[in-house]
Amino acid sequence: MIGGRRPLRGRKPGDRRVRVERPHSAYFRYTGPGQLTAKVAASEPTTRVGRAWARVRRVLFGRQLSNEEEAFERLPKKLALPIFSSDAISSSAYATEEILRVLVIGGASAVIFSIPVAIAIVVMLAIVSTSYRQVCRAYPSGGGAYVVARQNISPVAGLVAAAALLIDYVMTVAVSTASAVAQVYSVVPQLYDLRIEIAIVSIALITVGNLRGLREAGLVFASPTYLFLGLALVMISLGFLRIVTGTAPDLPPPPDAVPFGTAPATGILLIILFLRSFAGGSVALTGVEAIANGVPAFKPPEAKNAANTMTAMAILLGALFIGITVIADVFRILPTREGGQTVVAQVAAAVFGDGSILFIAFQAATALILFLAVNTSFNAFPRLAAILAKDGFMPRQFSFRGDRLAFSWGIVLLATVAGALLILFGGDVHALIPLYSVGVFVCFTLSQAGMVRHWRNARDAGWWWRALVNAGGGVLTFVVLCVVVSMKFLDGAWLVVVLVPTLVAMMLFIHRQYASSTQQLALRPEQIISPPHRAERVVIPISGLSRAVVQAVNVGRSISGDVRAVLVSDEPEVADQVRDEWERRIPGVPLIVVESPYRALTGPLIAYLDVLDGAWPPDQEAPITFVVIPEYVARHWWERILYNQSTHSFRTALIGRPNTVVTQVPYRREDPAQFERHPEPQPGAVD
Repeated sequence: MIGGRRPLRGRKPGDRRVRVERPHSAYFRYTGPGQLTAKVAASEPTTRVGRAWARVRRVLFGRQLSNEEEAFERLPKKLALPIFSSDAISSSAYATEEILRVLVIGGASAVIFSIPVAIAIVVMLAIVSTSYRQVCRAYPSGGGAYVVARQNISPVAGLVAAAALLIDYVMTVAVSTASAVAQVYSVVPQLYDLRIEIAIVSIALITVGNLRGLREAGLVFASPTYLFLGLALVMISLGFLRIVTGTAPDLPPPPDAVPFGTAPATGILLIILFLRSFAGGSVALTGVEAIANGVPAFKPPEAKNAANTMTAMAILLGALFIGITVIADVFRILPTREGGQTVVAQVAAAVFGDGSILFIAFQAATALILFLAVNTSFNAFPRLAAILAKDGFMPRQFSFRGDRLAFSWGIVLLATVAGALLILFGGDVHALIPLYSVGVFVCFTLSQAGMVRHWRNARDAGWWWRALVNAGGGVLTFVVLCVVVSMKFLDGAWLVVVLVPTLVAMMLFIHRQYASSTQQLALRPEQIISPPHRAERVVIPISGLSRAVVQAVNVGRSISGDVRAVLVSDEPEVADQVRDEWERRIPGVPLIVVESPYRALTGPLIAYLDVLDGAWPPDQEAPITFVVIPEYVARHWWERILYNQSTHSFRTALIGRPNTVVTQVPYRREDPAQFERHPEPQPGAVD
């Protein structure tokens, strides 16, 4: 126990008092016998630079949150919908355009097939969302396709799903950001040349928002999502009203429209165009699985709230996607070349009026929701990475939560990789799309196949129809996966096909490393730890005699009686002077001088340690060598580059050496007045 009750005697007989001392109260509170819980003050930095950086962090990310406050960071459905569904809902802004870009190759007669393609994709959406409702209820701990495939198929299948998901989340950030910038320069064409800069700044701002925590991110992102939904539904309603009343305009093609193909769309060509347009429009399904991955972020009852949010998202996405596609078809809207107006911008201009307040408001809302759609990935990617890290398939840092209970490592990694992709592909949506949606259909297929086995093993009430739904969905998504890969392979999907097994191999390698280290560090079940019985010795590398060296010697004496100092020098005269002063000031501790005519320091020291080990009797267990390194700690950070270079070299070379423990003994410079009171160190006393 720290502190306690201390009796005090007064000046008069029988005058006694008790002083209660609690030196821990500012930093800790007792929560049980021998158990302390740290307060905020215990983790506050003590240096001036550290305190300044802490103030900056509080301004950017907010105050630190404790584990007990996590329950207050859970999301109600009205905030969970914009956070986890903004990716899926916002894909309606570019999915129709991807369909039309393929169909124009077959001429004007092929464009009319955009509505059947959209209907087929919405049917797929209904099947997938129904399947993921069941995933939410069966696996309320989150993890989605990774957990389902790992537990019901095999660990490798789970890793394939995880790798595909990680790639898909990165692509979501890149594609949604690039599409958002396209909405911006659809209104202000002059911003086209600044598209990369705008994209990087937006990702940086969303990264900061997510590092502040879930609830604050939800409050920021809710309004733009609901604004987009409201304006989009108004636009679709007005567009359908004009279609029904026969007042739909017959718009001329824009001057920068993608030209129609010259080959007639018949027979095999029509089938290929249909499949390619389906593969392009299937980007509308990306992000559907994010809710199943983030079930623990919902308020209780988590599974029920997540399932209901999944249904609401699917209905909204289906309505927006079909509505925009129908209006684009009836109004004869065509996609434009890179830098021109997007299809959804042309739809808004035709319904609201080009340049009208509602048109500008809708474009602003569309750009905002696309910018914020990346938030789905910023919530799902770090959570999946944390689950993988806990299972030993990713570095453990990804399971650590930051000051605001956010998985900071995953957030920063996602932002970095997505930003690099945007720069690499020049912020071009259509160059990024071929890498998209392959991973998500891999996850759909594996998760539904895993759910079939789950229901067969569980066999609870109604298991057979649930298994039937998942089986049908699994077959359908597998067929779609084959279509997407075959249609987009040469356009860039091959890269995803290569990256998935590469990531799986990397995760297996990490897991093998962790498993190996765990096995090496594990104690035998019957092992009882007894006091050490091996011999110990202390070696202190020095460059001269100083207060820091004296402190290291005293620390070495507290470890073992066998203490020796080693001076590696290429100047014999200086070494003789150090020896004379050493023997006078520190008697009883031998100094070994190792002359180094080739001016090396680290090599001769390690060779000397090897000679010591080799001289030990072969029939006895080698002793543990404690290498105690004196280290001078400067008071200012900018001074530290001037000192301890040899110390760092020694430590780096000795780490991992058998039977060797490396200990650094820091000596901090005190106030100059203290040096005047103690002008010389006293051998044998801790200075």
